[in-house]
Amino acid sequence: MAEDLQIATGSKEEQYRLLTKQIEALVGGERDPIANMANIAAALKEQFRFWWVGFYLVKEEELVLGPFQGPVACTRIARGKGVCGTAWANSETLIVPDVEAFPGHIACSSLSRSEIVIPFFQDGHCIGVLDVDSEHLDHFDTIDAHYLQQICAAVRF
Repeated sequence: MAEDLQIATGSKEEQYRLLTKQIEALVGGERDPIANMANIAAALKEQFRFWWVGFYLVKEEELVLGPFQGPVACTRIARGKGVCGTAWANSETLIVPDVEAFPGHIACSSLSRSEIVIPFFQDGHCIGVLDVDSEHLDHFDTIDAHYLQQICAAVRF
């Protein structure tokens, strides 16, 4: 696939359906996970105009910042700390409608208002998370979770 993106219109689900197919085609022939994560972050940011979208990778028992799109971010996050560290520790997707109400939220940007974090796995172990932030309250739902989980499954490690 050419390295361009067809911006979809319509419902959120219709946008995700088209974007997921484009991402699968984009990363399908590339073996380098860093390149794939970079393109996934760019595609999500371009399609949905999220405030921040990026990956954290498990390295030496902490999450370390990987490819992302948006303002500068926290570089390292401890297991169980903040939304990302909690999603990693529990190996579960977290949807946070209001980050200010999340106990222990790490404020990398004061403009972030809601967040979704999707862990991804290799050989049954969580090896990283996809973190998406919005400047709007209650921005994410189960549709986001469903498609972002599919997109994370497209990254090959």
